[in-house]
Amino acid sequence: MFYKENGQFKTSYRADQQIFPIDQDRWAIYLFVLFAFVGIPFIVDEYMFKAILIPFLILSLAALGVNILVGYCGQISLGSGGFMGVGAYAAYNTFIRIDDIPLMISLLSGGFFATVVGIFFGIPSLRVKGLYLAVATLAAQFFCDWAFLRIKWFTNNTPSGSVSVSNLQVFGQPIETPLQKYIFCLSLLVLFALMAKNLVRSAIGREWMAIRDMDVAAAVIGIRPMYAKLSAFAISSFIVGVAGALWGFIHLGAWEPAAFSIDRSFSLLFMVIIGGMGSIMGSFFGAAFIVILPIFLNQFIPVFGALFGFQVSTAFISHAEFIVFGILIVWFLIVEPHGIARLWSIGKQKLRMWPFPH
Repeated sequence: MFYKENGQFKTSYRADQQIFPIDQDRWAIYLFVLFAFVGIPFIVDEYMFKAILIPFLILSLAALGVNILVGYCGQISLGSGGFMGVGAYAAYNTFIRIDDIPLMISLLSGGFFATVVGIFFGIPSLRVKGLYLAVATLAAQFFCDWAFLRIKWFTNNTPSGSVSVSNLQVFGQPIETPLQKYIFCLSLLVLFALMAKNLVRSAIGREWMAIRDMDVAAAVIGIRPMYAKLSAFAISSFIVGVAGALWGFIHLGAWEPAAFSIDRSFSLLFMVIIGGMGSIMGSFFGAAFIVILPIFLNQFIPVFGALFGFQVSTAFISHAEFIVFGILIVWFLIVEPHGIARLWSIGKQKLRMWPFPH
């Protein structure tokens, strides 16, 4: 079988600690990333860029940040939508209030201020966990919603509360067409995914996982819970904040506080649960599932209804999405708590051992 590591010998610790130790995995990722940069632009139309690919890339980045906190460190969070809003509005105010500031600095400033807010609301994690921590992070979501609605400074005193950005440029190159936005988001996603993958394999990543598995035992062996938990909140909030800035600047262009409501927090959490907690790959699977499933249901349900002779309303389709999401989340929690990423891992393991019994 083509997926075997027979004859692949590691002659150094560096080779043994590669992100993709199996050559087939490494070359598959290289080819997939190359295809994403070079092949996709030739076969995808403008609608696909706007409706599917750009939202998928940005939500994958946000899910990556949530997965670091929830999946790797075990700290439940329901305030991710609020942290995305902090990143978007902080980047917006930096962009309009500082003359000639580069777009990248504005986006990173959104991540920085989201980090500050994330650390502040992560302080309760030092004393509470589980449902109580979820309520504390939910308070962050409600506080951010209130602040962006009531404090007019965040929206530059616009009467409607809606803000917009234009004339975006990166290193002198305009970011206007869907293709340019796609390449920009893809570049940032690859960079952050590589950074996150190396972080979870490092000492701090092992500390996060020790805290997740049993925080008392982790403290006994010398891991500092305060440092581990707050660092997870900081890094997670930074990535989510940058994703929020991209969602506002690149995907929406003009937005209001409702764009980062509690629904966004729940959808990000669903991505992590369905895709796979504690898995970088799971963040991509979850984001793809959440983005593609509503489009599939919008196309499939009317056809299904026409076959049986009844008219399907848009309200019914919207409710069907919630029903399907709920069923899938319960199914994954019961049957495969580690999500699609675990199913993917099992499939690869079977390929490695085929055709031998196992």
